[in-house]
Amino acid sequence: MKLVVGLGNPGSRYDRTRHNLGFRVVDALAERWHVAVTREKFDAMLGDGTVAGQRTTLMKPQTFMNRSGRSVQAAVAFYRLPIEDVLVVSDDLDLPVGSVRIRASGSSGGHRGLEDIIRLLGSESFPRVRIGIGRPDRADAVDHVLSGFTEDEEAVVKQAVHRAADAVECWLAEGVTAAMNRFNRTAREGSSGGPDKTNEGAAS
Repeated sequence: MKLVVGLGNPGSRYDRTRHNLGFRVVDALAERWHVAVTREKFDAMLGDGTVAGQRTTLMKPQTFMNRSGRSVQAAVAFYRLPIEDVLVVSDDLDLPVGSVRIRASGSSGGHRGLEDIIRLLGSESFPRVRIGIGRPDRADAVDHVLSGFTEDEEAVVKQAVHRAADAVECWLAEGVTAAMNRFNRTAREGSSGGPDKTNEGAAS
């Protein structure tokens, strides 16, 4: 079994914010797979399907971002999952808007959702897909991640959400190395990106 976790904040006020890209990727996958992410368990909304021969659960934690680890830890314990079978999808301040990167493991880089997951799992060794939201020149980082995209950015982000969903499917079918080779190579050809670090706050 595989677990795909999209990070975000619950509630309609956060639906289209930069910080909710993980939720948007899960929603895109659910639409592709004809899966309803409506089952309530582990303080999260879940949906189950079989993709590329893999039994897969989609998860949207319903805690706020900086408490995301509680849902992930509960699911990992219940299903007795190896940590490498858990993939987390999140936004990233230090990647350009619309960039998609895959990593097999690594630090939180300051992302509060990833930070909480690492703390409660006791390990950084889970794969993740990160989508760039850009770092603001002047605005506070917390205000930025809880803001919406401009019209021009939204067109780019919609494509990025679908690329991220493609990356998740590649991970399920071929593993994290294949996903990194395919999607990170494309990203390097298209843009330079930035360091893997963010600095976010409360609901962030």
